Amino acid sequence: METETPEPTLRNDPFGDIPIELTVSVGQARPSVRELLDLADGSVLALNRNLDDPVELYAGERLIARGELEELEGGEPGQLAIRLTEVAGPGEDLC
Repeated sequence: METETPEPTLRNDPFGDIPIELTVSVGQARPSVRELLDLADGSVLALNRNLDDPVELYAGERLIARGELEELEGGEPGQLAIRLTEVAGPGEDLC
């Protein structure tokens, strides 16, 4: 009779409580060097995304999820949060 070994989970892992920094990317800009040098208070820098496009959530260099920005319920007025709409599984990459 075989016994099954339970799969380890982060719930029981001592490293599961270590905080990790995540980065939310809302878009990219490609100004010329001249445009970059001309930036001042009040300058507007166009991004490669529209307001309704999903934002990307990174752990280091790895894209782990996409979502929508929204105001955090119960937080400080205007505090941003991200509602996830697509999450990569273990070993899976989002394109």
